[in-house]
Amino acid sequence: MEIRNLILASGSPRRKELLEQIGIMPVISPSRIEEVVTSSVPEQVVLELSSQKAEDVMSRCPVGSVVLGADTVVAIDGMILGKPKSHGEACEMIRRIQGRSHQVHTGVAILLKEETGLRQKHFTVKTDVMVFPMTEEEIREYGESEEPMDKAGAYAIQGRFAAYIQGISGDYSNVVGLPVGRVYQELKALLENREDESHD
Repeated sequence: MEIRNLILASGSPRRKELLEQIGIMPVISPSRIEEVVTSSVPEQVVLELSSQKAEDVMSRCPVGSVVLGADTVVAIDGMILGKPKSHGEACEMIRRIQGRSHQVHTGVAILLKEETGLRQKHFTVKTDVMVFPMTEEEIREYGESEEPMDKAGAYAIQGRFAAYIQGISGDYSNVVGLPVGRVYQELKALLENREDESHD
């Protein structure tokens, strides 16, 4: 099924690449909203933020538009690790996750604007990631590089940090930034429903 005119409410190059990998060429329209979080529970946070981003972009789109919003966080012991603001903070995050397992949560909001209103789908995907023990030298070398600086949890599984990944349980693409298999299945269901109704 060909999915055209999907609007991605994110400037993330990784999400764009993941969609292109499965044949979807998204229109990039990052949300400009001031993000508001009312929860500290990782699943709730990513659901709230992905919905806010998608709704913000959809408010400027015509009928027939499909908008995809997503937000990814890394959590360990239930505590969210955001994007590091400094190399020192990146090293701290790596120290926390090395030698242990942590979770990557992505929230996804898919909105379809119809004449009668919005049709929507919201879901979260969780992947467990196990990291090998790392030496202080390895932590500093990675943490002081540029790679962790715009990444939740201060690492890129598809980059140099792959050297320290012991294993994952769940969806790999989710750790990169978007669970594209699930996204495709949900998009397909949403758009097929629309087609079914138009044939009634």
